[in-house]
Amino acid sequence: MAEAFDDPGRIDGWHAHIYYDPATRAKAERLRQGIGERFTARLGNWHDEPVGPHPVSMYQVAFAASEFPLLVPWLMLNRDGLDVLVHPQSGDSVADHTRFAMWLGQPLPLRLEVLRRAPVPG
Repeated sequence: MAEAFDDPGRIDGWHAHIYYDPATRAKAERLRQGIGERFTARLGNWHDEPVGPHPVSMYQVAFAASEFPLLVPWLMLNRDGLDVLVHPQSGDSVADHTRFAMWLGQPLPLRLEVLRRAPVPG
């Protein structure tokens, strides 16, 4: 018997994490301004120190599924060398940041031990 497929309908929204360092912060600021001017998205706080699973400075962009086909291709073309993690909000933080994640640029080693796994049904 074939294994069931995951239902994309369980995705509540999307996050993009824009990574930067002191030398690339101006690029990150320019990108943030461009996102804010063009898309319906919530721009999170600047984190100049590692926070949560993120090993370097970053800010988060939260957006609805309807923005995905517009925002993600725009990020692909305009990230200006910055590394970006794009992941769904499916209810399983570990899977969202690993199995279900998409990287633009170089993947970074995330600190997964700080994330919550979804409970196992049963």
